[in-house]
Amino acid sequence: MQKCIPLLSNRWTAFCAAALALLAVCASPALGGANAVVRDLTQLSLEDLMNIRITSVSKKAQRLSDAAAAVFVITSDDIRRSGVTTIADALRMVPGLQVARVDANKWAVTARGFNGRFANKLLVLVDGRSVYTPLFSGVFWETLDMFLDDIARIEVIRGPGASLWGSNAVNGVINIITKKAGKTQGGLAKALAGSEERGTGVLRYGDRLGAHTPFRLWAKYSKRDAAVDAEGDDTADDWHIASGGFRMDSHLSDRDTLLLEGGLFDGKMGTTATFPRLTPPFAQTLNVKDKHSGHHLLTRWQHTFYGDSADMALQFFYDHNDRFPTISHARVDTYDLDFQHRFRVAGRHEIVWGLGYRYIRDDIDDNPDFFSIEPSRRGLSIANAFAQDEISLFAKRLRLTLGSKFEYNDYTHLEIQPTGRILWKPTANQSVWAAVSRAVRTPARGERGARATTMVLPPGTVPGVSLPTAVTTFGNESVNSETVIAYEMGYRFRAAKTFSVDAAAYYNEYRNLRRAIPERPFTAFSPSGPHMVIPFLIGNGIDGQLYGLELAMDWQLTQKIRLQSSYAYTLPTLHGETNRYLPRVPLRLENPRHQISLRAGFDLPHNTTLDLWWRYVDELGDRVDSYHSLDVRLGWKPISDLEISVVGQNLIENHHLEFIPEFDAMTPTEVQRSVYAAITLKF
Repeated sequence: MQKCIPLLSNRWTAFCAAALALLAVCASPALGGANAVVRDLTQLSLEDLMNIRITSVSKKAQRLSDAAAAVFVITSDDIRRSGVTTIADALRMVPGLQVARVDANKWAVTARGFNGRFANKLLVLVDGRSVYTPLFSGVFWETLDMFLDDIARIEVIRGPGASLWGSNAVNGVINIITKKAGKTQGGLAKALAGSEERGTGVLRYGDRLGAHTPFRLWAKYSKRDAAVDAEGDDTADDWHIASGGFRMDSHLSDRDTLLLEGGLFDGKMGTTATFPRLTPPFAQTLNVKDKHSGHHLLTRWQHTFYGDSADMALQFFYDHNDRFPTISHARVDTYDLDFQHRFRVAGRHEIVWGLGYRYIRDDIDDNPDFFSIEPSRRGLSIANAFAQDEISLFAKRLRLTLGSKFEYNDYTHLEIQPTGRILWKPTANQSVWAAVSRAVRTPARGERGARATTMVLPPGTVPGVSLPTAVTTFGNESVNSETVIAYEMGYRFRAAKTFSVDAAAYYNEYRNLRRAIPERPFTAFSPSGPHMVIPFLIGNGIDGQLYGLELAMDWQLTQKIRLQSSYAYTLPTLHGETNRYLPRVPLRLENPRHQISLRAGFDLPHNTTLDLWWRYVDELGDRVDSYHSLDVRLGWKPISDLEISVVGQNLIENHHLEFIPEFDAMTPTEVQRSVYAAITLKF
């Protein structure tokens, strides 16, 4: 199989030539010149984009250009003009993020390697609320079916963020930040339908409770078609989900604000899964519907001291999730309290410190044939404290950041996660940064107490064994945290107001990665009668290294044309045992070595916009081929409050495979070529 990027066929060469011709026409004076009105995609200049105030890197507002970390920001215009309909697909814009669709309603998303349906080294937050599940330390992306128009920006940190955000922020942090209620006043209705997006409807209304308390209410329903198998036949992974919520931002005084936000969702997601059986034919493939529902409530009070040199915030959220997969029923409640204080000392030091406590309670039903967990009900307490000092030197051209998170949990007890970062600005348009960090991923609930049968071998398959043989993975109360020491460096440069480049390189050293350790076989008599068990015990023992390069470029060619590109290179190497029965349970090595993204946005006459997005993703080992993908969006605003758009997605191939999940029970499907139309009306 070719290791390099294959040449495009003649028809795609012709397409590229046509696109270049369109670009040249759009750049001509007949369609726009220096005095043209800047709209939509080009409302923010590159200088404005570099000066976007982000909060995820240091838990305080700072300019993107001043962040000593690999940060990428997806703006609300990026989301709208890309034509994506899910958060997971929007994250494909980010260099160094690996996003793959497992089937029509499931994704594998991670940063800098070790991807999987149950990827567990990426922390995801919505307005500062953690949305990972403690069952496997990952994210059910299908449940984040938010109204994308309400997202102000998505801040993505590639690399550890554990010194501020805690465990599981190993390879990255994603913080989804929604718009303040004051930015979404009035009414909005949106309808969307197409070949795969069978129907989506959204209603939103914003108003005020008095002069200082804006609010919004929203509701959404989405129904999506099933994907296809390798032969192009329909599968059973169609899905639908209903969601809704509210947000209220109250200005209690000139110095005090109160945020109150909540939401709920309820959906059914289809899948095809193969379940092991201890009786012939020893495996059964079924089309099933998984139910998932939940709700949450978040409130945050923030006080700014006089002079704006200090502030403090107190946040609390409650989150409830009910998941009804075929193998079990899991209910999880999370209570989280967080306090933060920022202040300056002696002019040079800006200190941020805080305290937090989280309590997680779960209740999990067993399915004795496939899955069980001991104990079935359990509470987990996590207490933490952090402190970080940013020191400004040499007229703020040099900034040194030192900090650490101290976290105590019921599983592995005290975890210390420090970082050291330095940023040098030789000129106003350049910055160079470097960092060394330690982060940990604490064991998930299932790794400590679960029993999962992954396959059953018929009698006689194992030499000398005349009984059915169950290959079973057992949790281990002694499993330890996985750790990483990450070394990073980066460079940012902006030439005038038309071109910028952002580059980052990294080298990660991993220790105590999980693996399945073979144990002595034994005979069991339940369930379903006598059978042999080949046990594997979850433990630690795999070490490895991972290094890579990420590059993002942004070019404002004219006021009406913007080009954006990114490239990512990732190479992991691991040292440790694997086994033939569970080859993918410990880790995934099949990461795409090369990823490329090219986006072009054009402002055409008559309030019309055209956006093209081409992507290349390298092969995943020897099981998933490399693929090209092309999305096209055409939007038109006949009046300021009405937009009509037509979007084509994955246009190059009829369908293609993106990922094979780490557990054989889940059947992957292929992403299809699709088209949809949408209309958005504000009133």
